[in-house]
Amino acid sequence: MPTTVGFNHIATLTADMDKIVKFYADAFDAKVTFEMAAREDHPRMVILDLGGGAALNVFETSAEDIIGDRHRQGGRGPIDHFGLAVDSLETLEATRDRLRELGADIGEIQQLGSEWSLFFRDPDGMELEVCCHAAR
Repeated sequence: MPTTVGFNHIATLTADMDKIVKFYADAFDAKVTFEMAAREDHPRMVILDLGGGAALNVFETSAEDIIGDRHRQGGRGPIDHFGLAVDSLETLEATRDRLRELGADIGEIQQLGSEWSLFFRDPDGMELEVCCHAAR
């Protein structure tokens, strides 16, 4: 049995904190649990509760300091994307509709092995995924 019990958080960078926080709040009902103003030794930071004990830690930096091409697989760095979990296909379909209403660039729901999967891009162009277990 693994020692770990899952992911605690994923950290990401943005050049527009307010836009990203609003997007995740609108798309996933994420809640801000911590915010730190920029200091000389640390960028502005927000922690978003994504549910289930998982968080998204967002650091604000200049666009010039974000390395890579978020739109191209292989150009996004060693962590290509992350997947958010939802509890059912019905919730996944509702999430798809909500993302569509928000104007997100989304794909189609597809079954990948034992998971239903929906890829989308956040306002920074980062490709992400929403998944749920497929009923057997």
